[in-house]
Amino acid sequence: MPPGEVVVANDAIDFNRERPAWRLHRVPHVLSGLSEALDWQDTYPLRDAYEAFCRETVWGALHFAIGRTSPHDAERMSLRFQALLHFWEPLESVRYLFSSPSAALTLRELVEKSCSWAMDAWCPGGGDSVRERLETAAERMSRATREDSKEAILRQLPRVLTLVRDLKHREAVADPSFQRQRLSTLDSAAFARVSGAHPGTLIEKLYDWDHELGTH
Repeated sequence: MPPGEVVVANDAIDFNRERPAWRLHRVPHVLSGLSEALDWQDTYPLRDAYEAFCRETVWGALHFAIGRTSPHDAERMSLRFQALLHFWEPLESVRYLFSSPSAALTLRELVEKSCSWAMDAWCPGGGDSVRERLETAAERMSRATREDSKEAILRQLPRVLTLVRDLKHREAVADPSFQRQRLSTLDSAAFARVSGAHPGTLIEKLYDWDHELGTH
């Protein structure tokens, strides 16, 4: 791809659909076709194999690192960020449309907008470059214990709470001691799901807790 070329990197909004452009969201379309061929039966092994293959490619690595494709556990997100970091130099040569059709971003700006949640949760404090912070976050996620993940989640939850408007028991759910207690009671599978401290999975968990409080 020629240096300076523009890539549509938003996986929910296709800016200027009529305009010829490189579109990152085409990456998962192949998986949809493969899943359909299996009649959508037992697609998890296929999903994991397809992602592992894509992470070995430049655009696949970028898609899975900045997109919203589940799962978002710490181990999986570490692999995604490591793949992105591996292709950092070639990915720096182009520009990206992500949050606005008129603002073409550098790779650093794209990662800052799409992956700040991971850097804030796993590499708090800032000060280093975006690339260095992402490297640190990926390394910490790769060797995270349950306690490490719990602390990352607790750092993330205040930010996530600002994104949720309609909790019926906001004061209780926002209490750090309540959050810590509820995280401690999750079984291994449920905790693994939220272990990456991804905002989307944490929003789901907040609604679960809010609902549970309403049933007691």
